[in-house]
Amino acid sequence: MVEESVPVADEVAGDDVQEGEGEEEEIVEKPQSPPKRVWVLETKKPFKPPEGIKVRDLPASYRKNTDKEQLIIEYAENFRRQYVHLYRDRKPLLLSPVNEAGVQKFVCSTIRPTLLPYKTLWDYDQAASFVADYLSFEPLPSPTDVPEQLFSPTTVLKLQKGNCFDFSVLLCSLLIGCGYNAYVVCGYATRETCSMDETREPCPLLKTEEKKEEQKVEVEKKKYTVKPPKDLTSKYLAKMEERRIKQEADEAAKRKAEEEARIAELEKPPPDDLNGLRVHAWVLVLHGKREVPENFFIEALTGQTYSTSHSSYQGIESLWNHKNYWVCMQVGSNGCKDMVFDLGDCTRWEFMFPQTEQPQLLVPDQEGADDLMQNEEDEEQLDDRDIDIPPSYVKPITITPAEYESRCPTGCKTIFYKKAKVEKFAEYRPRNPGMPPDGLVQKLSVYDDNEWTVCNWTREWYHHRKDFLYEREHDKVTGYVTEHFYPGRESAMKDHTYLAMSPFSPETERTMLFYRNVRVDGLTTRIEKPQELTEHYENRPDRLYFRHVTFTRRAKTFGPSDTKISRPIETITEKYGRDPSKPADADIAELLFHVGEERIHVTYHRDENRIAPSYREFHKSKVFDDKTSEPLLPPENVSSFQVDHTAPQAKHLETYQTYMSLIKREEQAKKIIHNIESEIVEFLNLRQSEEARPQLEVSHYDTQRNDD
Repeated sequence: MVEESVPVADEVAGDDVQEGEGEEEEIVEKPQSPPKRVWVLETKKPFKPPEGIKVRDLPASYRKNTDKEQLIIEYAENFRRQYVHLYRDRKPLLLSPVNEAGVQKFVCSTIRPTLLPYKTLWDYDQAASFVADYLSFEPLPSPTDVPEQLFSPTTVLKLQKGNCFDFSVLLCSLLIGCGYNAYVVCGYATRETCSMDETREPCPLLKTEEKKEEQKVEVEKKKYTVKPPKDLTSKYLAKMEERRIKQEADEAAKRKAEEEARIAELEKPPPDDLNGLRVHAWVLVLHGKREVPENFFIEALTGQTYSTSHSSYQGIESLWNHKNYWVCMQVGSNGCKDMVFDLGDCTRWEFMFPQTEQPQLLVPDQEGADDLMQNEEDEEQLDDRDIDIPPSYVKPITITPAEYESRCPTGCKTIFYKKAKVEKFAEYRPRNPGMPPDGLVQKLSVYDDNEWTVCNWTREWYHHRKDFLYEREHDKVTGYVTEHFYPGRESAMKDHTYLAMSPFSPETERTMLFYRNVRVDGLTTRIEKPQELTEHYENRPDRLYFRHVTFTRRAKTFGPSDTKISRPIETITEKYGRDPSKPADADIAELLFHVGEERIHVTYHRDENRIAPSYREFHKSKVFDDKTSEPLLPPENVSSFQVDHTAPQAKHLETYQTYMSLIKREEQAKKIIHNIESEIVEFLNLRQSEEARPQLEVSHYDTQRNDD
């Protein structure tokens, strides 16, 4: 920083005055006031506007300072000179960098609180994720110095790129607009944090399942109970066994800790010569507003949240919002772990402007305080001047729906983590040219090595799919793929698991889960294998809850096999729940149709006072009545077991009627199974067409896409 006497008009206009028209001419013709002592940045290179930005097209507030803004810059420069005089060993503060027009602007006026019309951005995590995805990261020109330029959030959004300070200012503007108590922090961080290197960090999408603690259920002791038998086991042996188990557990934990320490040492990054000196910017959110329970940091480059004691942040020089500027007076020898974020405590935080919303902690009088209060007349004159921060010079931040949906600068973004990779895609944008959009918005790939070469499994997230698909998992080790659907499909499909090698082939291994209480038949689960079919039901009027079918192989024929022909059925097993209105000996519990062996086995429910159920077994007769053509049932074709021997035996007519009803139920079961096979084939054909030509839903309010 150097001190110069420059007319305000000449400083503001610069070279643009000669080329521009309108407002620039008015600035030149403005009556000249006495030269003011203005502090400007001593830049190492001549100012050069960013690519794609024309200075003359920027609003007037970007290209010039009002008298109040100029006064604030002078006030900030006076604060800087006192700070440098008192703390010569500390780095310069970022107070008045130049903006995209080459004009000095106070950092607090760069923040423009804005509430965007997208509800998903009203929460800090979603807003941080959007800023991290929407912008491309550019490192600071000098890793150990604060930047000489700080662009406005509107320009950063237009360029879709910026450094850590640009990210933080934009995110802070959105958070303050949403009601959070947010601040931009200027401090020091590790090399990995400053360079946005997350290759040594675990992926945030991989959440480890916490082990549920087993809750011991206390058995209520009754007054009159039989005393349990005496425990004759040796207490000494039990104690020795417990000691042995504990010793083995301690040894296993020690070996695990040593292995983790060894792996951590191998994966430890190389030493950094600039450790503790790398300048970085991030966002601080204080508790209080929006029901935030505690203070936390937001890394604007990645959108992740961290505690204020995180080891990645090694110190703080200053922080600011749109109303004030604070300088950290705490010793940062232990990073940010021991810092207190009570901005009203002037012993820990020195504020620039006396107007602050934070309650101030008064400092007790000290000896010699009167000697420090000099030039009272100058101070009174300073107090009479208006030194509150003027409104932000930045125009309102706007993001169009198309920009909001694009999410990433090029439509896709790849982030590498430790043994993981995350790819993010824009909505309604095709992944490959010439292909229709499939609704994929995010893909997670987990690898077996740190070089991201051997992929173990992937997970994909979808939006706006008409087939209600929202997530797909692919385990490449086992070869299984699981698709998850929202409610709304005609079949009430919830989850569909199948082998990746045969996604749409019937008569292969697959599992289908359905939404409960949606289907009329009460189906909840369907498991298909090449020679088996299993179904589970709930809340059926006939109390059926399980059906299992086994098939035999088709007869070999020349040419490809025809899946339209149903497979030969070998057995059909049906299980039913208990009907209290019927006696146990007359309530069917299990039906087993041996189609190939032509016999039917019926098992009834077991009575509460019995240890075995009754059953009957029928062998189909090949003898038919000449007049009615109905099958006859010789007595030797029936075998039964009745638990209650005192009960009267069923008459032959009743047994024959039961036999005929079972034959009809067998034929109905065969038809149901054939319909199930047809339903599976129809579903797979539908899924194949949905994947070949995916269709996306468009909101009724999206006039542009509806017109297209």
